[in-house]
Amino acid sequence: MPPFDKPPFTYNYRVSSQIRILRTYRQNKPRRAIPSKAADRLLLATWNIANLGLQERRDKDYRLITELVSWFDMAAIQEVNDDLRGIRAIQQHLPPAFRLLFSDYAGNKERLAFLYDSRKVTVLEKVGEIAVPPSDKRYIKLPGIQRKFPGFDRNPYLAAFRAGSFTFLLVNVHLYFGSDSAISMNRRSLETYAVARWADLRRKSKNAYTRDIIALGDFNLPNAEPGDPIYEALTRRGLHLPDHSTGIGSAIATDNHYDQIAFFPGETQNEFTGRSGVFDFDGALFRTLWQTRGRKDFLAYMRYYISDHRILWTEFRI
Repeated sequence: MPPFDKPPFTYNYRVSSQIRILRTYRQNKPRRAIPSKAADRLLLATWNIANLGLQERRDKDYRLITELVSWFDMAAIQEVNDDLRGIRAIQQHLPPAFRLLFSDYAGNKERLAFLYDSRKVTVLEKVGEIAVPPSDKRYIKLPGIQRKFPGFDRNPYLAAFRAGSFTFLLVNVHLYFGSDSAISMNRRSLETYAVARWADLRRKSKNAYTRDIIALGDFNLPNAEPGDPIYEALTRRGLHLPDHSTGIGSAIATDNHYDQIAFFPGETQNEFTGRSGVFDFDGALFRTLWQTRGRKDFLAYMRYYISDHRILWTEFRI
């Protein structure tokens, strides 16, 4: 997306104090607890970090972002700009064992990326993108939508990994948003269904690399409930969205459920521990900014220097 406007005011904070506040919030706020890392568990996160590499974040901002990423064994990142300085700044502050994998840029000059702890997670041979052949586009259709599937604005980025005995394929997405108009919603629904259909066909294929397929990222899904057209398209082929312990959305300003982690119960349910949630770091960070300048300036500062999306996470047995 286009970069957010830089806030026309200053706000000074100490990184060490904000990190301490974050950790206390994680431990003490009801339903916000994130499990500690364990040898037989995989903590997987997804985070849309607004215009990463495009907005003028400072070193202290990257240190706060890195603190959040470091709580997990691996993370799918969206909105990575063609300019890699942002994602590399995060990697620089992570332990040396964290590796980076990223796609080429597509719509809005955005890349998709994975950060993973190589002490626990190994990247395997299969790395690529979902690209629907022209001859298959006629199969991407949904009831009530007359328009044809035009292809992805940003092809979903996929990679196979192994953690312990768990071999899985991650499909990192940032699907088309456009607007709230019917035309945009229809296009978004078709993109969503294309991901769900691809995942269903690959898990059923005799040549499947692995049947544990996890689609995650920013689906631009307004509400994770039956009746929402994006939700219906995503779950139409059997993908399951686990209930989140927090019960809140991932979009900071609107509480929409844009970001999701989806998998097939028949395959991946055995590995899923039942733990999943959205971490609302905006409930902890920059409290004096909220108190002195109010919600509007708080949101402007948060989305420019940190993000307009919260982190979503899930835990799996390995």
